[in-house]
Amino acid sequence: MMIGYALLMFVPFTWTVITSFKTLPDATRLTVIPSPFTLAAWEYAIGRLEPSVVVLFGNSFFIATVVTLSNLVLGSLAGYAFARLRFPGREALFLIVLATLMIPDQLRLVPVYILFSGLGLTIGTGQYVAVILVMAISATSIFLLRQYFLTIPRELEEAARIDGAGFFTTFWRVMLPLATPALAAVTILQFQGTWNSFFWPVVFLIDPPHQTLPIGLTFFRLTGGQGTNWPPLMATVVIATIPILVLYIFFQRYFVEGIAASGVKG
Repeated sequence: MMIGYALLMFVPFTWTVITSFKTLPDATRLTVIPSPFTLAAWEYAIGRLEPSVVVLFGNSFFIATVVTLSNLVLGSLAGYAFARLRFPGREALFLIVLATLMIPDQLRLVPVYILFSGLGLTIGTGQYVAVILVMAISATSIFLLRQYFLTIPRELEEAARIDGAGFFTTFWRVMLPLATPALAAVTILQFQGTWNSFFWPVVFLIDPPHQTLPIGLTFFRLTGGQGTNWPPLMATVVIATIPILVLYIFFQRYFVEGIAASGVKG
């Protein structure tokens, strides 16, 4: 059943690849083999977009990488603190962190934009900073890492303390290496989410040279907005999918292990 479901999910991607080798009239017909077979859509997507696919790809990769790293660093520190450190209001604070998952981005759009605009982060390279800051830490990352840290035996920490290790040394040299599966899960989830993100980039990345691939997918409207130039759009979608496929192929085993282990303890 799962193989059948996987094949069903693979159909849209296969159709995307096939359409990228079609002409526009042929793209509107339900044909499996392109007739005629052409690379014009790929040439258009790579060579005629302004800004180019290379620039859009680079912007997306830079923002996704920085946001992923910030979530790994801040999420692991916060997750370890919530799982192992004892301090007043810990449980209440953790519930507040989880409650932020119920606040939609649209609800905080206006105050966030006014704040960043006052800091000068809506012009020039500050646009990158605004997008990165608004996605720098996720409650999902904190939750996954906190749940995984709870599954690690306390005896390992006690042994480290007997050897004279402090909280940070125990975290860095004992707990963090053991949390590799959870870190891999956070890496995939955050990189994929940031890579595909449209809402915050379209709000802050006003200058075309600073925009990302998801925004670039809106450039394929035909003259007058009466339709979509499907073949080059599909070619760009294939290009945008490659990093996620590569990331998942390399981290698949750790991702499954991390997600499974993160739900063991409450």
